[in-house]
Amino acid sequence: MKQKRAFKYRVYPTPEQQQMLAQTFGCCRFVYNWALRKKTDAYYKDHQRLYYKDLSILLTDLKQQEDMHWLNAVSSVPLQQALRHLDKAFLNFFEGRAKYPTFHKKRNQQSATYTSNAFTWRTGTLTLAKMREPLDIRWSRPLPKDAIPSSVTISKDCANRYFISILVEDDIAHLPVIEQAIGADLGLKSFVALSTGEIVGNPKFFHKDEKKLAKAQRRHAKKKKGSKNRDKARLKVARIHARIADRRRDFLQKLSTRLIRENQVVCVESLAVKNMVKNGSLAKAISDVGWSEFVAQLEYKADWYGRALVKIDKWYPSSKRCFDCGHILDSLTLDVRQWDCPECGVHHDRDINAANNILAVGLTVNACGEAVRPGAVKTKPGTSRRSRKA
Repeated sequence: MKQKRAFKYRVYPTPEQQQMLAQTFGCCRFVYNWALRKKTDAYYKDHQRLYYKDLSILLTDLKQQEDMHWLNAVSSVPLQQALRHLDKAFLNFFEGRAKYPTFHKKRNQQSATYTSNAFTWRTGTLTLAKMREPLDIRWSRPLPKDAIPSSVTISKDCANRYFISILVEDDIAHLPVIEQAIGADLGLKSFVALSTGEIVGNPKFFHKDEKKLAKAQRRHAKKKKGSKNRDKARLKVARIHARIADRRRDFLQKLSTRLIRENQVVCVESLAVKNMVKNGSLAKAISDVGWSEFVAQLEYKADWYGRALVKIDKWYPSSKRCFDCGHILDSLTLDVRQWDCPECGVHHDRDINAANNILAVGLTVNACGEAVRPGAVKTKPGTSRRSRKA
């Protein structure tokens, strides 16, 4: 099945290319913020709605102004794409998937998107518009055979690292059907407990580098604003954050890929992480563990490889319910990791028992196509938002 797939690589631009990219990033950021201000003012002051077509016409007029001639120094394609990104940001806001769009900042991650008419692709070399030489790309993995990029997005993170994301059409083959199914209970003490009895520990990447990060942030705060030393200190803080994020992403990608490859059905809980992080005592630990990203990876990989991901209702008492007899405890505090069923006397490990219950309920949902409680979700290949978009 042909699907759009992005391949991300590290890029090492020359000083001349870095200067051109810096100009492009600045122009894209300016156009995005300018368009956001235009849309907001038009709605609240004039009670009008501006769409991509209206903003594109206004951008053409803006570039013709005498004091805005610097917008013509870069390719026009990334500027038009910035308007499309803003349009998509408002669509996500109105459909309840994101908050109201905010202005882009110079110190945050920068990016620019080029469509096929703004770059040259020849035998594995990529040359962007307004550049003389091709980019120095570290091909950490090969692109699909005979792949032709439809668009590329080059970005620069806060640690001054450059990356390029190449969007191509890839034929992703479904994995062979197997009979193995698994239930996964996400937690903090252990990252996930599986119904097979396997427990994957919580790496706690942020916790391991927390002291180092705090020391770097204190040094950054003491530096004089606007000085070069402050920029150097800011870069050290950004590199620590990047190290934490990279390690966490690598861990989640490898674990989610393994679960999808080894199981036909994966059952998880649908957790309300936004509400859970409101707990001041556990907010830092919940944010560090990365549950939402893990479930999102399971979802799109299940679509790619022909697996099924079942999300059971978050209110289902998976931890308090005895897997052997079905007895439900009145209460079970977080500090209780093991308990004995008062009905049948079976000794339970809290997380393994929850994983077994999640598997049982998930298989019921997968077989019957019905929710045990309102809110249970069944994801089949090709039904996720990412697959429908592709």
